[in-house]
Amino acid sequence: MLFEGLELVSALATLAACLVSVTLLLAVSQQLWQLRWAATRDKSCKLPIPKGSMGFPLIGETGHWLLQGSGFQSSRREKYGNVFKTHLLGRPLIRVTGAENVRKILMGEHHLVSTEWPRSTRMLLGPNTVSNSIGDIHRNKRKVFSKIFSHEALESYLPKIQLVIQDTLRAWSSHPEAINVYQEAQKLTFRMAIRVLLGFSIPEEDLGHLFEVYQQFVENVFSLPVDLPFSGYRRGIQARQTLQKGLEKAIREKLQCTQGKDYSDALDLLIESSKEHGKEMTMQELKDGTLELIFAAYATTASASTSLIMQLLKHPTVLEKLREELRAHGMLHSSGCPCEGALRLDTLSGLRYLDCVIKEVMRLFTPISGGYRTVLQTFELDGFQIPKGWSVMYSIRDTHDTAPVFKDVNVFDPDRFSQARSEDKDGRFHYLPFGGGVRTCLGKHLAKLFLKVLAVELASTSRFELASRTFPRITLVPVLHPVDGLSVKFFGLDSNQNKILPETEAMLSATV
Repeated sequence: MLFEGLELVSALATLAACLVSVTLLLAVSQQLWQLRWAATRDKSCKLPIPKGSMGFPLIGETGHWLLQGSGFQSSRREKYGNVFKTHLLGRPLIRVTGAENVRKILMGEHHLVSTEWPRSTRMLLGPNTVSNSIGDIHRNKRKVFSKIFSHEALESYLPKIQLVIQDTLRAWSSHPEAINVYQEAQKLTFRMAIRVLLGFSIPEEDLGHLFEVYQQFVENVFSLPVDLPFSGYRRGIQARQTLQKGLEKAIREKLQCTQGKDYSDALDLLIESSKEHGKEMTMQELKDGTLELIFAAYATTASASTSLIMQLLKHPTVLEKLREELRAHGMLHSSGCPCEGALRLDTLSGLRYLDCVIKEVMRLFTPISGGYRTVLQTFELDGFQIPKGWSVMYSIRDTHDTAPVFKDVNVFDPDRFSQARSEDKDGRFHYLPFGGGVRTCLGKHLAKLFLKVLAVELASTSRFELASRTFPRITLVPVLHPVDGLSVKFFGLDSNQNKILPETEAMLSATV
């Protein structure tokens, strides 16, 4: 018995020694990891590297970032200030907040910094995309793509976008149970991108499969760039390969059949614009271009659409004020019945309060955190040196949250953008939901158009209520969205604002 007791004590002592050794090893390796990056400072510059932590060897603070969400940035900003260092997604990174700091980054494109997304993002989106190009190549690509988002192009997309949204809301209202808004918003924006923006006639079954693959692709765009079996990065690569095959098939079929079209879609304009600029696009460039267009129209717009619905639920007075504006413009009868006729761009531009609502949604709930750059030469920022070769991420959301021009920054208040208050008029870099500088989001006008049409249709044709006891918390990766998707019950309305049975044929599967 005594012998067995001594064996147990010996085993526990050995285990304790092992734990102490492992702890010491981790502490030493972490310290060496921190020193490694401290040694990369530019010795010709007397300023220090920003404060912060590089986390653990190889993985850095990626785990903390994924688990803490918005708390990661805010906690480190409070501890280290508006400029701090970290290590995310396999590389050293300096996070930057504040209008003046962000202005220097955005205005320093091509001489202080150059765009460089995380390796996983670059590889999955592809080398031929606008977001991954630099210098003259980037400028030329923007010229080609700009035609897709011209005033004439948006006017031609508008009736189709309205039809897709109307059919979607009827489908939501026909569902006997509550729907997952974020998931359904993803389907809606994906359908809009495929059917309206690109003009693909993909069978419903194939479209559903393509959507599932695309979800897997988006979920791993910001993954740790480790190409191992079962890793997120490997799943993203596999999803990209499947998508590229499906897109090539759709593009070839579309190029062979141009009959029966009543408008030029984005893919038509892209091909036409590239020829006008003296370069016909290869099939690989077309595939990468369409993949980027879907990505731009899908993830961020689905995020903003969900945030819009959540805020209309939280603030019924805002929804009623929207309805009052629609009535004042003859777009909604006093009984609540929407007036007949398709929307027009000039009509939407005249809805001032609607514009304020969309701006406030994009201020408080910017879909993406910010943009990535790589440092071309060491420069000074907020009293620190930003070393050559490091990566910089300017933070859109935190700049909005800390902007001194906004009163009560955490309050949803569309009137802050009214002509009477115009809180965003002092300094253009306090409010930048679509980025800024030479890399301002090309599709920002299309995104705002989609959100405005959705808001008009919600205000004029729908009644909806939260189906859960409380509103869900928000997560930020890969884009801002509710953790449970936001459970909401939708109802169809007649002219007396009563529930009706929606027409079963007006479903999301209706062709555009």
